[in-house]
Amino acid sequence: MKVGDRVRVKESVVVYHHPEHRGQAFDLKGSEGEISAIVTEWQGRPVSANLPFLVQFSKKFKAHLRENELEVI
Repeated sequence: MKVGDRVRVKESVVVYHHPEHRGQAFDLKGSEGEISAIVTEWQGRPVSANLPFLVQFSKKFKAHLRENELEVI
């Protein structure tokens, strides 16, 4: 996977920061978005992020996910 790829969430991932469901559990399974970044460094230093893929689902909503939670479409 690389920046710009369209992806779909293939596993159940519950988030609480979705703008339309703020403070409530929201399952991202089946949601589609675009990879906007892959986190490999922070302030110029390499990092091993637990959730390295930043996916933009809508104009107001992004989430960090693992590779095994996503599939390229």
